[in-house]
Amino acid sequence: MDDLPTSIRKFPYVDFKPDRPCGNVILQAVHVNKKGDEGQVVLHDFNLEVHQGDKIAIICQNDLVKTTLFELLGGRLQPDSGEVKWGVTIKPSYLPKENSDFFQDDLRLVEWILQYAPKDEGEQFARGWLGRMLFTGDEALKNATVLSGGEKVRCMLARMMLSGANALVMDEPTNHLDLEAITALNEGLIRYPEIVVFASHDHEFVRTIANRIIEIAPDGRRFSTAPATRRLFRRPPRGRRTAKDGAGSARFVKR
Repeated sequence: MDDLPTSIRKFPYVDFKPDRPCGNVILQAVHVNKKGDEGQVVLHDFNLEVHQGDKIAIICQNDLVKTTLFELLGGRLQPDSGEVKWGVTIKPSYLPKENSDFFQDDLRLVEWILQYAPKDEGEQFARGWLGRMLFTGDEALKNATVLSGGEKVRCMLARMMLSGANALVMDEPTNHLDLEAITALNEGLIRYPEIVVFASHDHEFVRTIANRIIEIAPDGRRFSTAPATRRLFRRPPRGRRTAKDGAGSARFVKR
């Protein structure tokens, strides 16, 4: 794979287009507390205010703490106390770390993607969107229940693109993706003009997208926020990752 010419490598087309710009009030999480299934503290008195233009990376060494926060921001969990409130102009779209719930139904991919498409669209429209994510020909007729982890994430990204959201909430979106898909997603999020809140173990992915870093202590009781330039290296010139570099340490080549 490392020795393949660039022209042979296939990149999905990732381009998020918001239906409308964000207003002044984006997201406020105020004194949020959440306990786990066994009564342990997961988040304690967490506060967050998101501003226009923010692309925020969440860093936490405890995956339970981090994913619980994303489930709260994505609306799949409710806080035990405190409030998570999106502004009235905000249309969020959430990509969870665990996405198996979205692929339980016995559907072909063309049918799966049409669940999230405008009501008057049909198979040709679905095939066009699936083709962007490298599902061409008979691959568009695959059953959604037999997809690999990377294929599921590509489908979830297509779902997000169809949503027209102006705020993207993404819990480890690079999981299961190959180098080409990570590069395409990286570039798509750099171009995206609105709000992104995300987590990733890919250092290069974080430093080329985020303008703010929020670090949460593993016990969920302390957190800090700072501009990305204070926590990470300066952004490199934009370019495609080279195939010889791993997903977590890719270098960029100027176009």
